[in-house]
Amino acid sequence: MTEAPEAARRRPPGTPCWSSLMVHGLGTTEAFYTDLFGWEYEPGPQPFGPYVRALLDGHEVTGIGEMPPDRLLPVAWTTYFATDDADSTAETIRSCGGTVAVGPLDAGGEGRVAICSDPLGAIFGIWQAEEHIGTRLSGVPGTPVWSELVTQDTSTVGKFYAHVFGHEAETHATAAADFDYVTLLLDGRPVAAVHGVGRSLPHDRGPHWMTYFQVEDADMAAARVHRLGGRVVQPPREGLTGRVATVTDPEGAVFTVVERRPGNGR
Repeated sequence: MTEAPEAARRRPPGTPCWSSLMVHGLGTTEAFYTDLFGWEYEPGPQPFGPYVRALLDGHEVTGIGEMPPDRLLPVAWTTYFATDDADSTAETIRSCGGTVAVGPLDAGGEGRVAICSDPLGAIFGIWQAEEHIGTRLSGVPGTPVWSELVTQDTSTVGKFYAHVFGHEAETHATAAADFDYVTLLLDGRPVAAVHGVGRSLPHDRGPHWMTYFQVEDADMAAARVHRLGGRVVQPPREGLTGRVATVTDPEGAVFTVVERRPGNGR
């Protein structure tokens, strides 16, 4: 997981650089995340409809947009990977068996964007930064600090992301023979992970990228999510990155809150 000073710089290609959420009710969603993380908001680029950027201490951390009333799409957080050339990366995604569903296209002079999926169907974005470099604050409560792909197994998609973004794969050493977990590295530095869960993959979701948000206390954050109208999918527990809980907001967008252990570099 990244530290706060690094977040203000342009990300190297292949690094998660932004997280965004598309919802049906922008106002109620804003209120939920304000109560949970302390976010404030400012208007973002509007070429695709109502959209705001969430701020923490005046720094951009995520984006939230509102779907058109006639669009009944799944509500989910999307992880965006940095690229220096969105068009070239999109072509590589197609040639490696992925799909480019939207774009690449210009986002109001802020950058160039495309929405894609890997060969097993997990949705992600690519972002070629211009004026907007992505998340400007990380490593403190209320900010996105880790991205993890939850999928059937790591073998096929691990190779896909390695070809597209140049990731190196590091298998997690554990005594459990059936634990399928790979950390994705750039220049020896962890940037994301792939977790193969086999038949345990939720039937109603399929493969998906999970966004982790740092909190001071995972147990208190999970309880607060419940009070605010969200749902606790997996109660607080010890994980590789610290104490974690998987939750949803009131519209059903799944995310994980993480209370990092002292000295954890992710």
